[in-house]
Amino acid sequence: MEIYSNSALQQFRNLVGIRFQLYNSLFTSLPFHRIEKTGVLLSLFLIHCEEGFLKKQSPIEIVDSFLSQYTSYKKEQEFIDLLFRFIQYTERQVVLFDALEDAAFKHVNDINGPGTLKHLQSEVSQTQKKEELSEKLKDFSVRLVLTAHPTQFYPGEVLGIINDLSEALVEENAAMINMYLQQLGKTPFLKKQKPTPYDEAVSLLWFLENVFYQAAGAILMTMKDQYGDSIQTKNPVIRMGFWPGGDRDGNPFVTADITLKVADALRNGILRSYYFSVRRLKRRLTFKGVEERCMELEKKLYDNLFVPGHKANISQKEILHTLLTARKILIEQHNGLFLHLLDNVISKVEIFGLFFASLDLRQDSTIHGKVLDTIATLSNILPPGYTDMSDEEKIAVLQNINAAMPIEVLENELYKDTILSMQAAKSIQKTNGEQGCNRYIISQCNSALNVMEVFGLFMLSGWDAEELTIDIIPLFETIDDLENAAGVMRILYENKVYRNHLQKRGNTQTIMLGFSDGTKDGGYLMANWGIYKAKQELTRISKQYDLDVIFFDGRGGPPARGGGKTHKFYASMGKDISNKEIQLTVQGQTVSSSFGTIEAAQFNIEQLIHAGITNELFSTKEITLNKEEEELLQTLADNSYKAYIDLKEHPYFVEYLAQVSPLRFYAETNIGSRPAKRGGSAKLTLKDLRAIPYVGAWSQLKQNVTGYYGVGTALKKMEEAGKWKQVQKLYKESLFFKTLIDNCEMAMKKSYFPLTEYLSQHPKYGEIWSKTYHEYELSIRYVLKLSGNHELMADYPVDQLSISMRERIVLPLVTIQQYALSKVRNMEEQLIQTPIKDTYGKLAMRCSFGIINAGRNSA
Repeated sequence: MEIYSNSALQQFRNLVGIRFQLYNSLFTSLPFHRIEKTGVLLSLFLIHCEEGFLKKQSPIEIVDSFLSQYTSYKKEQEFIDLLFRFIQYTERQVVLFDALEDAAFKHVNDINGPGTLKHLQSEVSQTQKKEELSEKLKDFSVRLVLTAHPTQFYPGEVLGIINDLSEALVEENAAMINMYLQQLGKTPFLKKQKPTPYDEAVSLLWFLENVFYQAAGAILMTMKDQYGDSIQTKNPVIRMGFWPGGDRDGNPFVTADITLKVADALRNGILRSYYFSVRRLKRRLTFKGVEERCMELEKKLYDNLFVPGHKANISQKEILHTLLTARKILIEQHNGLFLHLLDNVISKVEIFGLFFASLDLRQDSTIHGKVLDTIATLSNILPPGYTDMSDEEKIAVLQNINAAMPIEVLENELYKDTILSMQAAKSIQKTNGEQGCNRYIISQCNSALNVMEVFGLFMLSGWDAEELTIDIIPLFETIDDLENAAGVMRILYENKVYRNHLQKRGNTQTIMLGFSDGTKDGGYLMANWGIYKAKQELTRISKQYDLDVIFFDGRGGPPARGGGKTHKFYASMGKDISNKEIQLTVQGQTVSSSFGTIEAAQFNIEQLIHAGITNELFSTKEITLNKEEEELLQTLADNSYKAYIDLKEHPYFVEYLAQVSPLRFYAETNIGSRPAKRGGSAKLTLKDLRAIPYVGAWSQLKQNVTGYYGVGTALKKMEEAGKWKQVQKLYKESLFFKTLIDNCEMAMKKSYFPLTEYLSQHPKYGEIWSKTYHEYELSIRYVLKLSGNHELMADYPVDQLSISMRERIVLPLVTIQQYALSKVRNMEEQLIQTPIKDTYGKLAMRCSFGIINAGRNSA
């Protein structure tokens, strides 16, 4: 159990809590228009909100009474202007809090404690497991895949200020802190235009260059020092993946041209990083035989980067050969002076190659089917009647394609781009190396045909089946798809053509499992249980066919999307679930919250490495859960699922989300290039709605339904059935179940029902609010009864305090947002048409920025 020491909590109070109050007061002294008055009024407004909600007042009553008591404004626009200033002020308070937490990271977290490489070294030494570790490290790795999913509101400029402000806070440089706060006050947070996929790629490239490049290199260096020859060049333990520019699922703005452009940016980014590393290296390696090689490499990197029209003529192999030759000379002739600096650069080249991060391609399965149906009607490459064939007949056709499709035949731009994107992968591999682009992910995959359609399309785009250096990765997301996943894979494993492809890919199949859509579809417990059962069955079937299966987890930031204490899930797995690699997506503000600084990134990557290795080396569990435990969890999941479906099928459920939450304003936030929902229909449906805005809407309502709903009902039914002692035993003995409950506590800790209690009497929405509140109260009661604690997250006091402080900072924002949404709703109900309605809509949308950022992992 991960319990922070009292000293860590005291450090947090001193370095974050107290300093936040101190530096927050500096905002009021900044020389900006009306900022002093805004700061004073905002402090009063916060207290007014807290007192108002205790009196069970509505947001409209709270805001209106505040404006009448503390201001002399008479015009509605003056009220609104003040509320906008409150938003802008609070946004900057959130940034300050982020920077303080980043600066305090290494003081609050035990960077040599449990879950770190230092701790792993002592565990291996004490148990004499060095040989087992060497075997594990031959093919084990952690792959972090950066995605562009729209949950990050900070523009790049603000991220830079957070980074610089954190450094100034560490150094306690008061003058620079004051200047950065002034810069923050002047820097706009609002993005006037939606970012393009290329913009998103450039934003994430900043993290690759400034954080992951340093952190990953340091980790690999440490592991080489500790375990020597166990670390092999072909498996550098850490791998990076990348989705912006390759993820075209529901994003019409991602094209093959964008994919190629992003691949170039990634290549240039890593070459630029190598160039500056070699320049710094050259200042120390001023020795005969070594300096010349550094100069030669520096020039070649420069030419590939900066000389216009210069043909790319450098490879990872060449860079490594030059550095390793220099290393040999340094050891033999110069006493290994500054060897650690050279080894650090070598480690980075082994990890990042010329690709920096593997650019994954992704598209929805329905698009592939439509492209093939169109090709069947426009050419004779596919046989007549293809569109009317059964799945089995179509698979037989697709596995035998041996001709390329003339691209000019396709008129539909999306269909044409599907072929072009597959051709782009071949082009990227030539310049960036095979790892530059060697994975294709199929969203909404629900059949073996969906996988073979992609295989056939690669043949139609000019690839040869014997030389297809692409891993085709099905993504199973809904509860039904998770249940059927093993059957789908069995058909593929028995297909001779596909099995031959897998043999050429090292007899390894990667399968992606989506937490977000699973939670949206089946609720918190059922989604997690469905994924667990799918992994268990997929592992069994893959072993049956002598194949290694790698699971790629589509995890978001909050518990409702697979986040929370992620490393504990991996640590909890027994040998009945494949642990060959750990692969997961890192989305939205999770990039900046968990990997925003070198220290945080190194710590969190080490936690994942440790979880994967110790799970293999030290776990005595052949299975994750025994039969009795599985039956308990199945019953819990079934009862939770029934409760969640009952809520979801309420006739006003979708309308509630659309009218009471800021869901309909998501598309206006300009935080991501991808639309908030699939399809072009004007009507909002749950099927088309993406999981991120769905979870985010509940988060901003401070109801967080997707993180706990059904848990209380499920636990209560267990008690009524006389099985409470079995559940308690499961909680004490199963890290998997304990982590599920821990994350559930986090979701509830971020909830605040007084905000929306005014809806309890609403003629349409009162029943939904009451159902969610009842389940929330029930879940808290039973979770605390299970844990034996008196308050949520008592086992994690630092996280508990951080969440409490963040929630208090944004209380004015969630109040203003509900105030604005109520105003819009009232005008619409009374059929009032006025320009001020749009202003209130904008007010609600602008509140989203600070609310999401303050939660960091709440979107």
